[in-house]
Amino acid sequence: MKKLNLKDVSQYVEENIGTFHQKRISSLDTLSLSKVLKRKNPYLFKAKYVLTAQEIVKGLVDAHISSNEETIFGDWLEGLAIFINGKVYEGKKSGIAGIDLEFDNGGRRYIVNIKSGPNWGNSSQIAKMISDFKTAKKTLRTSNSRLNIVAVNGCCYGRDNNPDKGDYFKFCGQTFWEFTSGDTDLYTEIIEPLGHMAKQKNDEFLKSYSQMINKFTREFGNDFCKNNGAIDWEKLVKFNSSTIAPPK
Repeated sequence: MKKLNLKDVSQYVEENIGTFHQKRISSLDTLSLSKVLKRKNPYLFKAKYVLTAQEIVKGLVDAHISSNEETIFGDWLEGLAIFINGKVYEGKKSGIAGIDLEFDNGGRRYIVNIKSGPNWGNSSQIAKMISDFKTAKKTLRTSNSRLNIVAVNGCCYGRDNNPDKGDYFKFCGQTFWEFTSGDTDLYTEIIEPLGHMAKQKNDEFLKSYSQMINKFTREFGNDFCKNNGAIDWEKLVKFNSSTIAPPK
């Protein structure tokens, strides 16, 4: 085990945080109004007494962004955790399906599935993770039957006060970052470097976001508003839910 140098963490963040921001913008560039309209419940907008095209469009786009950003940043944090673990324990990105990180510590081989937060999956998704852990253990023991293998579901934020799940351990938040780095305080220490150029990058994102809202509002008005400007709810519901596929 080597002691973690926080300067290495800061340098990694500065060199790679731009990838997260660029993916945020790219996710908007590939978005289409028809795609988000088909995903959301049109009855909800009516029940909430939404009256303007922009209200609907902003609600749709914001919901997409919220969900998408969680995934994008979760993937980015996974990369950060693997980098940090590599510096301390010489861990590496695993080549086994369903396993994100492998490393040795204290006579044990740890196999880690990394998620963003603790409430990441339903029962079938958790069962799939457990199955992946079992398969990974069999794979690793074909070359070394005496390996003491410990499976871990690591979550980058949150907490779980009952980490022993039987088939695996679940480490969240402070516990996860200490597990990967040996540093009790890392979970707070990484906050500062994550803000590197945040304002400049967010300004770029807001420019793309504003353009997307304006573009979609114009499209929605053309396609789903009556001549007097009122929303044509029947047309909108048919586009979303009719058994006859609407035009793309």
